[in-house]
Amino acid sequence: MILKNIWCFAQVAAVFPTAVLLASLVACNAPVGGDVMATVDGRKIFRSDVDKYYDNQVASAQQAPTGEQATALRLNILHQMIDDEILMRRAEKLGLLAADEEVDRKFNEYKAPFTQEEFDQRLKDKKITLADFKRDIRRSITVDKVMNKEVSSKINVTDRDITDYYAAHKAEFNLIEPQYHLAQIMVTPTPNPQAHNQNDKAQNEAEARKKIQMIANRLDSGDDFATLAMKYSEDPETSGNGGDLGTVPESSLRSTDASTRDAVMKLKPGQYSPIIGVVNPATKQAVGFRIVKLVSKEPAGQRDLSDPRVQQAIRSQLHDRREQLLKAAYYEVLRDSAKVENYYAKKILESNGVE
Repeated sequence: MILKNIWCFAQVAAVFPTAVLLASLVACNAPVGGDVMATVDGRKIFRSDVDKYYDNQVASAQQAPTGEQATALRLNILHQMIDDEILMRRAEKLGLLAADEEVDRKFNEYKAPFTQEEFDQRLKDKKITLADFKRDIRRSITVDKVMNKEVSSKINVTDRDITDYYAAHKAEFNLIEPQYHLAQIMVTPTPNPQAHNQNDKAQNEAEARKKIQMIANRLDSGDDFATLAMKYSEDPETSGNGGDLGTVPESSLRSTDASTRDAVMKLKPGQYSPIIGVVNPATKQAVGFRIVKLVSKEPAGQRDLSDPRVQQAIRSQLHDRREQLLKAAYYEVLRDSAKVENYYAKKILESNGVE
């Protein structure tokens, strides 16, 4: 939860994407002397902790926020840190604090796709230390354990719920055209400061060709597509999700460039294309190379309730909706039972003449 906000390594959560870093590094053990921005049951949250994650977030922004925008961002970060500290206190009472073994296991999962140099560079880019990162892992695991025990495990979606939803939303399961679930690995010949994997960034067309061929060779050798996309793809929008492009209708596929369209049309689910040259349609200049994978394909037509995929989709949607609602309510109840002093929020009001 917290870690998903601060550091999304994707596969399951395995890369540094463009997501906001909102870690809850609460300074109950921080050195005394910093400005206290808030307290939770007497535990202090220092300005230095808020600023740490504020600086991380704005570091990748094209234009740093100023004035009221900067104040609002700090306020939001502080609010998240308060909520997470409340959850940590609850975890202590329930005996659900993450164990060292759990932290080490999750840390190794995150680190596995990268070399030590790549991993160290990502820590440096995010302006956090190894200790910070492991602390956030511990907090993320702990919060998930609390939410699973107190909220998620108590949600029950019945067969009747699924039937009723299908009856009321039957049209949602009528696909008017085939749907293609795609993923890609993209390599470009020109520098892109927003791209991930800067250590492996191709600087010219020759390097780009060499890099995409290396990736194709590894795919042919049986390497996992999502892992390679996460590690080598230079598309900042998809590399963090293992190259996942989501699902697109056939009409959208037809409107894309001919090379990609023709390659995808020849694929069966699970297959990937040969190397495809990507051309800017306006300038006709080569802008990169890609390999596209057809994850799955859904034909047009009505999906019946008897289809297990329909049932699972409805069950997941209803579960997620209820989980989101109940988690929000759970946070509010915990907040009511905690003694929270948000000095930063009070200072904002006072400085604007609001008592």
